[in-house]
Amino acid sequence: MSVTRKNHYVPRWHQESFFAPGKSKHVLLDLNPPTFKRGDGTVASGRCLFDSPTSRAFVAHDLYSTFFGAEVNDEIERMFFGDIDRRGADAVRAFCGNDQSAWQRHFKDLFEFLDIQKLRTPTGLAWLRRQYPEIVRLGEILPDVAQNQLMLEMQSIRMLNATIWTTGVREIVSARRATAKFILSDHPVTVFNHAIPPSDRPNRHPEDPSIALKGSQTLFPLGPDHLLILTNLEYAKDPGTRPDAKRTFARNYQSTMMSTTEFIRTRYLTDDQVAEVNFVIKARANRYVAGSCREDVFPERLVSKSWSDLRTTFLPPPDELYRFGGKMYARFENGDVHYQDEFGRTEKPRGWLLKEPPETKPRPREYCPCGSGHSFGNCCRDKPSHLRMSWTEKSIRERNMMFMDALVQLFELETKDWDTIRREMTDDKIAHMYRLYEALWPLETDLLALLPKPDGKMRSVYTGALHPKLITEFAPGAPLLFGELIVQNPFLISRTLQKDKRPTEHPRQYRGEALKAIMTFLQLMPLVEAGLITLIPDPCDFDFHLRDQMMAMAEARSQGIKFTPADDPRLEAVVQEDLRRTKLYMPNEAIAADILETAQDDKPIEMDTLVGIIERMKFRDKLAILQDSPLAEGGQFEFMKMAPNFEIAMYLAQATGAQILTDSPFRWKELQAALARRHLWTTSALTQLKREISSTPVNFPVGHTAVLQVFDDASFCSMEPLFRAGFAYTASRSPSQLKPNFETQLAARFRRQLQAMNSLVKRAAVSTVAARLTTEFRHGGFQDNTINRLLLMSSSEHHLHSIPMATLIERWDAATLTESKNS
Repeated sequence: MSVTRKNHYVPRWHQESFFAPGKSKHVLLDLNPPTFKRGDGTVASGRCLFDSPTSRAFVAHDLYSTFFGAEVNDEIERMFFGDIDRRGADAVRAFCGNDQSAWQRHFKDLFEFLDIQKLRTPTGLAWLRRQYPEIVRLGEILPDVAQNQLMLEMQSIRMLNATIWTTGVREIVSARRATAKFILSDHPVTVFNHAIPPSDRPNRHPEDPSIALKGSQTLFPLGPDHLLILTNLEYAKDPGTRPDAKRTFARNYQSTMMSTTEFIRTRYLTDDQVAEVNFVIKARANRYVAGSCREDVFPERLVSKSWSDLRTTFLPPPDELYRFGGKMYARFENGDVHYQDEFGRTEKPRGWLLKEPPETKPRPREYCPCGSGHSFGNCCRDKPSHLRMSWTEKSIRERNMMFMDALVQLFELETKDWDTIRREMTDDKIAHMYRLYEALWPLETDLLALLPKPDGKMRSVYTGALHPKLITEFAPGAPLLFGELIVQNPFLISRTLQKDKRPTEHPRQYRGEALKAIMTFLQLMPLVEAGLITLIPDPCDFDFHLRDQMMAMAEARSQGIKFTPADDPRLEAVVQEDLRRTKLYMPNEAIAADILETAQDDKPIEMDTLVGIIERMKFRDKLAILQDSPLAEGGQFEFMKMAPNFEIAMYLAQATGAQILTDSPFRWKELQAALARRHLWTTSALTQLKREISSTPVNFPVGHTAVLQVFDDASFCSMEPLFRAGFAYTASRSPSQLKPNFETQLAARFRRQLQAMNSLVKRAAVSTVAARLTTEFRHGGFQDNTINRLLLMSSSEHHLHSIPMATLIERWDAATLTESKNS
């Protein structure tokens, strides 16, 4: 069987619908015709306008081919696009007609076709390639491998736009009463935003305005007489709203309900309006447009409006908007009721989490409206709006402080010590505590809107064990060197679990975990209030599609990585301690037998003596449950959270413009494996600084009291800008653009500042632990295509494509012992 290598990125069946009656060709205009040199040496343009059959129009060689050695494979063209195009053809024909039953049958097919049509063109594939710098670099040396990777990613992000399109206003306008007809372009799914003209940077090839912006409208000519217009509901109802702001609840993947037969079909456009549509389509084309006649492909001869004024042609009629939005309730056979508002949210907004943005621009010394706790002048003043955290919702820091206030009242923290809190811990208090936390984090929270963005500030994403005996050793002191530290909150959101495993329903089984979570939270909260640490919930709690994708990726990745508890002595020691603690909850007779066996003594122990021993052991262990029989009625849930996992740590670091910071040898091993999986080896950067960092112990203050005592000193204030400079240098330069003098100066700065920092800690007489830092600076960065895919699926529009820096923190004695063993 012959292999198809000529790929039509606009299907031939769709092109044929734009033929003039009785014709077998359409008029094709080349916006960038080839040039040639005349005999006299002058350069002239080739022919740009001609009648073309579909065989020669909107076609490219090997656009979808994949390569395996010398073999060329066309399965994507034949099987993948073959199936979608067959169903798409039926759907387009159905929506050009008036049979509502056909609309219902072909609704999903239409939007699946539109979604892949937006991606399959040279413009769409150029946009996709830009999201994966690894594929771009790979294409320079291994183009066949890069093409295979690109085709894999194209298929992996199917239905990226369908949710936003289908939850908006759907209108089909007609050109039947006009002499002019709609034209077709080489990027036929066109996005129009009246605030972003084609000359603006966000709209230049191959970029489109995001469909998640309120004022973005998607245009698709179903044929010469029918144009599909998809409009975000907020903009349709209020055309004066900010067109470049994100729409409410902009989720790419979300189960939602809508009527599949609601399409506005009341408008017949005039010749002038059809010309304005064609003007927009042509302005967004890359190279080719086609139409039924020559006049239609030159709409600029008739259009005199500015780009912004064109919006009136695309606005749906206000009196037809009643068809869309509103609240929906659906009752299922099992009695469950599903609620959905006009944006697709299944929960009503919680008023206590909303705030009004300031009416006037804040003064530099006023608190920043984003809720970071910093002044406006030191926070959002110099950031563009798309790099600011939300001004209309309570920030992550504000929610953590609200939760802290609630815990102070619930457990009377201002008047009671930890032992009293443990002794008075009840199941009702545990359930109430988790309900309070759940109330601060609705399941449809837009966490990306609340997170910091890549704004040039130094920050780190911590990934490691969320255990109070482990995280408090290095994490509190890390912001002194690396700026803001993003840590996953130890509390879980009860509603994300099955009902029979929720702490709000079965608090008795969470007595031990509640103590661990409270202790960790209390130890970190002073640094949260100071703006040094940001405690975030698990991103997967708000995006089940993200969770499912992450789990599948983690399962595929973990098969090649082996790790034993002995590889992390700190973790193994805490695990053993947790196991010993669990034994204290067994019946007294079992504990007595265990004590005798351990002591190798068969002399019986008096029960009163035994009870006294057990109670003293529990009292000395600050994480032990003091209530009786904690293992009765279902036992205790015990978690050893290594969070976030590799995928989500990378996801968060790229989304926030951060390095990855870990004290886990296992997580460090995963990062090194990420480098090994890449087709292109990355290059080590800042080797002098790297040697300086690893060769001298860093005295980390232990605990929030010690950190807060020294963090304002100039010795520490100078360290964060140093690492920020190293991060930016590595991210912005390739191995051919090195500045040796700068690298030498940076290493010398670190040496001087580390000496000053260690001297300060010694003078302050605070508790410290000697640590060894291993920092990797990499040109090309830590990157995995699967993470870039997760970010695209999560509607992230402003993130790093790779992470230039990562750091491992170890105890100095353990690190040197491991090094000597390896040598």
